[in-house]
Amino acid sequence: MVTDLVQIKRFGEKSREENQQLRAWMKRHSFAERRLKTIAEDIQDQIDCTACANCCRVATTPVTDRDADRLARFLGAKLPEFLRDYTEESEEEGRILKRNANGCVFLDGNLCSVYAARPQTCEQFPHLTKGNGSLLSRMWHMADRAVYCPIVFNTLEAWKPETGFKK
Repeated sequence: MVTDLVQIKRFGEKSREENQQLRAWMKRHSFAERRLKTIAEDIQDQIDCTACANCCRVATTPVTDRDADRLARFLGAKLPEFLRDYTEESEEEGRILKRNANGCVFLDGNLCSVYAARPQTCEQFPHLTKGNGSLLSRMWHMADRAVYCPIVFNTLEAWKPETGFKK
């Protein structure tokens, strides 16, 4: 199991094209999604996200209307104030949480200061065991996430022999 973030970045970049090919290969072949989710859960259970928090440092966080309402209530702010102070519009992604030099505006060390009310995308991250749509539909982003998330990197590596994928 690789957990060192420098190695994850290096190995993830080196495997990016291969990981994209894995998704295409999986799309053309049958596999037991339940088995793949079990593998992902096992890996997720072995990695302490609070020791890493790299997703909060690297990735942007889309915010739905429902997320914004929940976060505003949690912070005791009016919705317009919350939107002004904690979100911004991204041309590519729509409304996202603001970021500072450390990453997400709500990242405090390695912990989320709004964890109880965090956006749905954060709750479902890394989207291997839960998320909207099928596992294959969520695979579009996994090659990118394997560059910064130890759970995604190790899961994709474990899925390759499980699915019969050959480089």
